[in-house]
Amino acid sequence: MKTALLFPGQGSQRVGMGRDLAHRFELARRTYQEADDALGFALSRICFEGPEDELTLTQHSQPAILATSMAVFRVLVAEKGLTFDVAAGHSLGEWTALCAAGALDFADGVRLTHLRGQFMQEAVPVGQGAMAALMGLELAAVIELCQEAGTDGEPCEPANLNGAGQVVISGHAAAIERALGLARGKGARRAVKLNVSAPFHCSMMAPAATRLAAALAAVTVRPPAVPVVTNVTATAVTDPAELTRLLVEQVTAPVRWEESVRALAAAGVTRAYELGAGSVLRGLVKRIADGIEVTTIGEPHEVDGFA
Repeated sequence: MKTALLFPGQGSQRVGMGRDLAHRFELARRTYQEADDALGFALSRICFEGPEDELTLTQHSQPAILATSMAVFRVLVAEKGLTFDVAAGHSLGEWTALCAAGALDFADGVRLTHLRGQFMQEAVPVGQGAMAALMGLELAAVIELCQEAGTDGEPCEPANLNGAGQVVISGHAAAIERALGLARGKGARRAVKLNVSAPFHCSMMAPAATRLAAALAAVTVRPPAVPVVTNVTATAVTDPAELTRLLVEQVTAPVRWEESVRALAAAGVTRAYELGAGSVLRGLVKRIADGIEVTTIGEPHEVDGFA
């Protein structure tokens, strides 16, 4: 039996996340303090108290989600002797996976995801980009839809390949609107514009990728203690140079989550723990590979129930 750790991405944040854990466990408190010190402001207060509009700012939500997942991870290792064979994360969650696997220092991860959020937000003027979730279409149909809706100056591209007929598209706001209009004619069961502040995981994020590459050049990435299945390749990677390159490429590339989960299953993973806020990944994994049993752990009582 192999065990995977799974880490959620942006959108899983909620006001109050980590508060009870930090109240109960000194190690969790110290983790949030380390994040505050790395950033020079009270990220912990934003996590615990909000306000929500401050927490949902991309440059806050990304390090906040990472810090919360790492607080849970550290407590489980210290209190319950957690061990694991492989790690993966959805988009931002890949950064957490690298921190948990020892490839990236936690403080560096917090600082870089804060910058990543800033760079991604600043890459496209507010209102020019958009994202939408399409349900009930195969990837080939989504690709065809994107080609019809997009133009050279107004791209429309697959962004999150989440599995079970769920694909998120990203790009210029006008192209996304055209795609929504075309989706039902292609057989989409549902097509919904997402409430996001930027068009993540598409070519419009290229300026953010360039800036992130420069920031990463100043940081040491080490070989992880266990392989990390990356979003870009959907394969297990251990080489630090390749991991660094893929973190940059990930900003503009689609999140190949369905393939990543299938890779975990093919590697013999039968048990996984989703650590941090929310339980989105548990639902996705169940629809992709029901042979993997996923347990969500984020609150003190869930830590207590770990066995």
